[in-house]
Amino acid sequence: MGKLGGFLQIERHGVPQRDPLERVQDYREFQLPRPVEELREQGGRCMDCGVPFCHNGCPLGNLIPDWNDLVYRDRFEDAIAQLHATNNFPEFTGRLCPAPCEAACVLEIREGDAVTIKQVENAIINRAWAEGWVKPEPPHARRETGHAVAVVGSGPAGMAAAQQLRRAGHDVTLFERDEAIGGLVRFGVPDFKIEKSVVERRVEQMVAEGVELRCGVEVGSDVSVQELRERFDAVVIATGSRVPRELDVPGRGLDGVHFAMEYLYQRNRWVAREIGPAPTVAQPAAERVISARGKDVVVIGGGDTGADCVGNSLREGARSVVQLELLSEPPVHRPDERTPWPEWPLKYRLSYAMEEARKQGVGEQDYSVTTTRFAEDGSGAVSALHIAQAEAQPPFAPVAGTERELPAQLVLLAMGFLHPEQSLLDQLGVEKDPRGNVKTAKPYVTSVEGVFAAGDARRGQSLIVWAINEGRQCARMVDRYLQRRTQSAHEDEALAGHADADRGPEGPPQHVGPGIGAS
Repeated sequence: MGKLGGFLQIERHGVPQRDPLERVQDYREFQLPRPVEELREQGGRCMDCGVPFCHNGCPLGNLIPDWNDLVYRDRFEDAIAQLHATNNFPEFTGRLCPAPCEAACVLEIREGDAVTIKQVENAIINRAWAEGWVKPEPPHARRETGHAVAVVGSGPAGMAAAQQLRRAGHDVTLFERDEAIGGLVRFGVPDFKIEKSVVERRVEQMVAEGVELRCGVEVGSDVSVQELRERFDAVVIATGSRVPRELDVPGRGLDGVHFAMEYLYQRNRWVAREIGPAPTVAQPAAERVISARGKDVVVIGGGDTGADCVGNSLREGARSVVQLELLSEPPVHRPDERTPWPEWPLKYRLSYAMEEARKQGVGEQDYSVTTTRFAEDGSGAVSALHIAQAEAQPPFAPVAGTERELPAQLVLLAMGFLHPEQSLLDQLGVEKDPRGNVKTAKPYVTSVEGVFAAGDARRGQSLIVWAINEGRQCARMVDRYLQRRTQSAHEDEALAGHADADRGPEGPPQHVGPGIGAS
């Protein structure tokens, strides 16, 4: 159970970070590793609770007390085995997950005292890669099923589904319309949060396991749905929730007003060109270059995507950056009447990006602000936002007498996503829920035979831990479906009088009896 009474004797120490004024000068990860001895102490704070609420907080069901104890005992190789038992990509979650497990930790009853689970998780997988413990796990030849599965979309859900299905012995092809595997982890999240070499080494592992990658291929356009259904025994939709929420106000069509992902994609592609790793296929040419250099930037949306826009703008050399949030500023401490432990607390958290902006003296974050219109500079480009204080309740109407103007030559809309893109879903003919997501009557099973869905395409915009969990669970449903198909085929053979009584796990015997030559 870690160190007996360790939670009483050892203080919590969070993830160390590089100095904000230093890290804005480059695109390297800003989180730092902690020395092993200090990390082991942090693992030793875990109480191994009789009812581990951290399991309740983690969508993946990670065996958190188990690997906390193993880290405390310096058994890192055993710890990575426990970690990989539930999570295909702990280096993704260890960097990008907001850690609902820590919010649910029993020690978090005393706010701010939770075990640093995310830090320990990241250290385990980093050590595992450094020691060479992470190896390809292709299926044994005896497990090859001959079934072919197409996974459409290569974000964390698609990657997890593809890896699990391949390890189960199926032939898996992973389709990605962009030039490299990873989805928004590759193209939406900046390198200073997760360097893309971290993603690439997992891609290389999947290739070594036998997953076929088809980058730069859009299903429904480059490959028809009919061809997909004819070539594959099952199809997994893991295209994410990629339709952004729009801001329908006058002046929205002005130059300089863009969706956040348009900007983030360009910045990540620039880093790939300048620093690497190089994409699998050629990058598409940008229709228009979006740059924050020397500009007053306004980011509308207070979540992680908005913070990533702020961080990139600072590294480009923006003159000023303002991040606006429609909702009111959350309290500093957990509001027990609204989100009691072990629920995720709705409280204020200073983002890494806004910390950087404030240290430089070029940024601010405002709450309860609504945009009424965009102003033009006379040449068709945005010059300012007209904003006002928003009412506290929907529809968050502007409060009379609070209007003001905010200068901006670049506006980035980071207000979240609505649902997956609809074209592929319509071509496949799957039913959709009222929000436009793929509807699944049974878990991960769509209304079309042999078509499954996982991740944000099914559940809506969510967390990376949910995406990996959904990919893993969807793979189980696909595997069961294909096993039933195989069993049905064998039953049909038996009814036709063609069953081979000698067929076993490895097929019929290969030896020959006396006097019988091998055919």
